[in-house]
Amino acid sequence: MARMKLKELESHLQEVDDFDEPKILLEQYPTRPHIAACMIHTMASSFDDIEDRSILDLGCGCGMLSIGCVMLGAGNVLGVDIDQSALDTCQQNIEAFDIDNIDLVNASVDSVDRVVDGKVDVVVMNPPFGTKHNKGLDMVFLEKGIKLATRAVYSLHKTSTRDHVLKKGEAWGTKPQVLAELRYDLPNTYKHHKKASVDIQVDFIRFQISS
Repeated sequence: MARMKLKELESHLQEVDDFDEPKILLEQYPTRPHIAACMIHTMASSFDDIEDRSILDLGCGCGMLSIGCVMLGAGNVLGVDIDQSALDTCQQNIEAFDIDNIDLVNASVDSVDRVVDGKVDVVVMNPPFGTKHNKGLDMVFLEKGIKLATRAVYSLHKTSTRDHVLKKGEAWGTKPQVLAELRYDLPNTYKHHKKASVDIQVDFIRFQISS
């Protein structure tokens, strides 16, 4: 079966519904369809890390990455999020796309290893950037993902934190590689945002698990 092209994947992902009422304490920023499509297409085409793989979407939100992984042939996906209302929206998205190989679990990042049965091939995530209320939370997500993956972890991190993130990735036994530097367009979701949107430079990083 021919792999779906990047533009087609992005077009489908534009149909995924976002958060109804984003929660500031959870840093709930939707993963943009363009960024999600770039991430997933790269995972599939450059590293063979999607097709028939078991995938954990850590902090899955409304399911943008999970659904994209299935569209490119993932074997099965487990989406984990602490926010039940986000999971409810995710379930609606899954049903709208008539998908049957995504399971959802309501759990915190701290307890995720208790709901994952063994390990998974790949972990994908767009974690909280660890700013404002959640300093360091992105590293908590990353460390947990590295413990649960057998092939690789794919994650987004603010470019301004690159050196710190890469050092941590190496210290935790992985080979980190910055695959792309992306412009993350944050909508004016919260009252403390003065502008209509804010651009943040983010790194798309692959952390290869050392065998």
